[in-house]
Amino acid sequence: MSAEIKPLVRVEVFEQLDIRVGRVSSVEAAPSARKRSHLLTVDFGKYGIRRSVARLTTHSAEELVGKQVLGVLNFEPREIGGVVSEFLTLGVQLPGADSGEATIVTPLIDVKIGSKLF
Repeated sequence: MSAEIKPLVRVEVFEQLDIRVGRVSSVEAAPSARKRSHLLTVDFGKYGIRRSVARLTTHSAEELVGKQVLGVLNFEPREIGGVVSEFLTLGVQLPGADSGEATIVTPLIDVKIGSKLF
């Protein structure tokens, strides 16, 4: 693992991302994904209900439903295992887990659905 930090970018790069809070309404297995993954359906309020394929496999569906998550809404949709992932669920790599296995990034307290990360 490299201890190097990526090159500096201007703050305007971050400002181009539309990262918002949503609430997980359902979770199912994404059986056609190359690696074990969940298909999340998330309500972003006025920004709509969207789906995302995410490697949150150490969490059960019951554990994730109702949780608030952060997602990047303005990346182009991406097909993963025959399913269109409409946003990127933000997560943090789990210690000792396979590459890409993560836990969700979530606010410490419930906030308004659709709130922007800044």
